[in-house]
Amino acid sequence: MNTTGSSPLRAVALVCTLSPSPAPSSSQLLAEQTMAALAEHDVTGKTIRIADHDVKPGVKTDMGDGDAWPEIRAEILGADILVLSTPIWLGHPSSIAQRVLERLDAELGESDDEGRMLTYCKVAAVCVVGNEDGAHKVSADLFQGLNDVGFSLAPNAVTYWVGEAMQGTDYQDLDKTPEKTAATTKTLAANTAHLARQLKSAPYPPSS
Repeated sequence: MNTTGSSPLRAVALVCTLSPSPAPSSSQLLAEQTMAALAEHDVTGKTIRIADHDVKPGVKTDMGDGDAWPEIRAEILGADILVLSTPIWLGHPSSIAQRVLERLDAELGESDDEGRMLTYCKVAAVCVVGNEDGAHKVSADLFQGLNDVGFSLAPNAVTYWVGEAMQGTDYQDLDKTPEKTAATTKTLAANTAHLARQLKSAPYPPSS
């Protein structure tokens, strides 16, 4: 169901490739395709490549002088939807994706006037790319972490592509987007926008 024309939503996509700009990135490409699919549901927003910023290690909202996370955190808290896009490395999300989760851990100690985490009523989705099987395992890792720090997840909240094992073709090298991946991205966008819109109009109850 296309919800264009309903209340507008905002999304931010955090791209967790290990390569800083301007290096090409399959994670960046899939994140941009996901944002384009969300735009069909009246969702605007921006994409941030984390490797371009000095996000310091730690589990606080601000790790001090030079830390780029507070500005990125403001983008997350100002959005209704968080998209986390990662490559698969050694069967796991990238180290940068893990760092993002570690920084989001600080949200466990933050709450609004009704005791709810500031990430409550925000919806998350995941993009995964890699050259061998592992997208389900990586999305499971990210789903658990994102849910732990307060985000909600719609059904089918992941889109992914994995290539044949023991070969070197990247997602960005394909002549066109595979139909299954394109369809999955559209489903992610529709369900995520729908849930975000529902939570925006009917927030979770106050925490005890």
